[in-house]
Amino acid sequence: MTEHLNRTTALTDSLDEEAGAPARPALRVVHESDGIDLAAAEAAAGQFLAALGISTASESLRGTPGRMARAYAELFTPRPFELTTFPNDEGYDELVLARRIPVRSVCEHHLLPFVGTAHVGYLPGARILGLSKLARVVEHFACRPQVQERLTKQVADWLQTHLEPKGVGVVIEAEHCCMTLRGVRATGSSTMTSTLLGLLRSDARSRSEFLGLTGAAS
Repeated sequence: MTEHLNRTTALTDSLDEEAGAPARPALRVVHESDGIDLAAAEAAAGQFLAALGISTASESLRGTPGRMARAYAELFTPRPFELTTFPNDEGYDELVLARRIPVRSVCEHHLLPFVGTAHVGYLPGARILGLSKLARVVEHFACRPQVQERLTKQVADWLQTHLEPKGVGVVIEAEHCCMTLRGVRATGSSTMTSTLLGLLRSDARSRSEFLGLTGAAS
């Protein structure tokens, strides 16, 4: 997924009155789309079910096409957020790691869900990140038709670009319904992917620490 699909807009600079210098602008992160037509999606969902021989005439199924349309619209619409960063005044240079961030996305090949957890960490540079924003970035890239490999790399690359840390690491472990509910039906299987950038890739000690803390090294 190329960067032009996501609009990242700098907010107006605010003045840090204590320091007497402009604060770094926050970034408003909004996912661009061509718009959602729920009425058209509901009609298409009804036709899809009818083509599979499923009647929606009964009271319990009459509203199913609409519920399908709204459910997928929710799955494909990440919430906007502001990327809040702060000066690394203390010069903190050890790993910052958010573990077990919930992940839910939709496989772009079958439009079936995959769910799991993400571990996202970084070695700070000049700025540190509000911790909740790590989960926000994961959600931002997960709320669209995806493959796990791309999702893992998008989160890491985006943080490396916008936070400019000394290193970034992302590990995602997820269960894919396209494997567990259909086809091979490999119930209980999970898929693990990782992307390491900067010192978390090139420095053996940092790499080992990150993978050990995420459980990916076991």
